[in-house]
Amino acid sequence: MLEPARRRFRIFSWPVLIAVLVLAAGGWYWLGRGHGDQAKQAKPPAMRSPVSTVAAKLENAPVYLSGLGSVTPVQTATIKSRVDGELMRVDFTEGQVVAKDSLLAEIDPRPYQVQLAQAEGQLLRDKALLENTQLDLKRYRELLAGDFVAKQQVDTQDSLVHQYEGAIKTDQANIDSAKLNLVYCRITAPFDGLVGLRLVDPGNMVHAADTGGLLVINQIRPINVVFTLPEDSLPKILAKLASGTKLTVEAFDRDQKNKLADGKLLSVDNQIDQTTGTVRIKAVFDNTNMALFPSQFVNARLLLEVLQNAVVVPAAAISRGPQGTFVYVVKADNTVTVRPVVLGETTEGTSVVTKGLTPGEPVVVEGAERLREGAPVDVKDNGETAQKAPS
Repeated sequence: MLEPARRRFRIFSWPVLIAVLVLAAGGWYWLGRGHGDQAKQAKPPAMRSPVSTVAAKLENAPVYLSGLGSVTPVQTATIKSRVDGELMRVDFTEGQVVAKDSLLAEIDPRPYQVQLAQAEGQLLRDKALLENTQLDLKRYRELLAGDFVAKQQVDTQDSLVHQYEGAIKTDQANIDSAKLNLVYCRITAPFDGLVGLRLVDPGNMVHAADTGGLLVINQIRPINVVFTLPEDSLPKILAKLASGTKLTVEAFDRDQKNKLADGKLLSVDNQIDQTTGTVRIKAVFDNTNMALFPSQFVNARLLLEVLQNAVVVPAAAISRGPQGTFVYVVKADNTVTVRPVVLGETTEGTSVVTKGLTPGEPVVVEGAERLREGAPVDVKDNGETAQKAPS
């Protein structure tokens, strides 16, 4: 009885199973198609990239050439003694600014005063001897005229007169030498300048042959700055100098934040350093406030020219690719376009655009690395007034 029932169940179950599978497949297809259409309808808009912009400006753009330099005195001198003797006193304060010909130190003058007295006494003696020999020579010549003396005796007396005349010249030279040594005992400043630290104390013996000096003095008002620039800048500088243009130079501290002094270009070296490819430039500064000090390192900035009515943008807005330099310009619909540009000078974070951009067009300065042609952007407020390009 069980076997016929099982057979009937198998015959009945197969058609039912096939029908269920067909209905399930149809339902799955219908549901999937409906959800796909909804997904297409609910697709979100393209994401906008946040950017910051700055409007291109029309202004006078200075062109600077910058280089690292060192402050050097216009004149420097190591003051030494020109005579031997005891250093009696020092008449300056370390770090003092002294005037030309002011007394700095004094050597014991007494030995040279004695030499002067000796030379003056020798001169008086020789003058007296010369006068006596001249009188004798006059008498001998009178006797020679009467043939009372031999001519040889007259010639001998004439030679003696010349000897005393030479002795007098020697005595006068000794007097002048002694007087000069007395002058050298008073050591004075050769020019206006700043005195350094004292190298010898009073009471010490000093000699003209000493390798060291008593002090060092530097002229610091005015003062020079020697800095280097790439050799490629040399033709522009020489052209300006040939035209008679007076070029100005500014000196900044190491951090290039504080301007120390204003000066002018003085000269250009006569050769290029082949190891570095640079040329040395010398500028002079009044240094009235003594902001510049000898051997101080400074950043020198030479003003080469001022470009009138130039289109300028921040250097951060400039991008570079295989096709050259370009900027991203934000259009009125808040999308960007790639704009090829031709650059002029770039100075202090500002680039001059000679072609490809007009004043007022907003260019991207932050967020350009995520952009492409036509990309939508969300412009952030970066504190700059960015004018949109006309539509």
